[in-house]
Amino acid sequence: MIKIAIIDYGMGNLKSVHNAFRKVGADPIITRSEKEISEAHGLVLPGVGAFPKAIRNIESLGIDRVIKKEINKRNKPLLGICLGMQLLSTKSYEGGEHKGLSLIEGTVKKIPTRDSLRLPHIGWNDIINKDNCPLFENIDTGKSFYFVHSYFFDTNEKYISLKVNYGGYITAAIQKDNIFGVQFHPERSQTSGLRCISNYVKLISKIKKC
Repeated sequence: MIKIAIIDYGMGNLKSVHNAFRKVGADPIITRSEKEISEAHGLVLPGVGAFPKAIRNIESLGIDRVIKKEINKRNKPLLGICLGMQLLSTKSYEGGEHKGLSLIEGTVKKIPTRDSLRLPHIGWNDIINKDNCPLFENIDTGKSFYFVHSYFFDTNEKYISLKVNYGGYITAAIQKDNIFGVQFHPERSQTSGLRCISNYVKLISKIKKC
């Protein structure tokens, strides 16, 4: 079975993510242990809450160092979910200016409010599939995913896999080499979300066999 390390830094709906990976046939573990993270075939960085507290927790636990070692030196896949995706950025402007993990170049900014749209952006929205990212195999433009966020990842178009229209087109998913991020919650997005998670497990399985 594919071993998945769901990284616990004190923020996030860990149990829901764990259950979703179990449902698609993976072997997930919720952990902050360097040994267990190093033994996993793939990593997941979930997250719910505010960027400043999240990055402080990650750095104080030394998880930033462990993540970078695993994905840079060992070429291990990483999936960031919601706040976990935003933590991949160069910096965030949530609650001031804060450095991110700098794994994908870009900045986290507040969603511009237009057309009387409210923040946070909560609910189901249709995605626009921009390229052939393996996370979205057999998931077409127009499928809906569940979002809960007030900030978005502003990055180069070459890293953007999906967009969503919320008063304007904003980033819904990103990829750079073995690093992936989704702004929505796949674990709460029913069939399409489970397919996305299943595709991530399949991707890890292919890398493992190489």
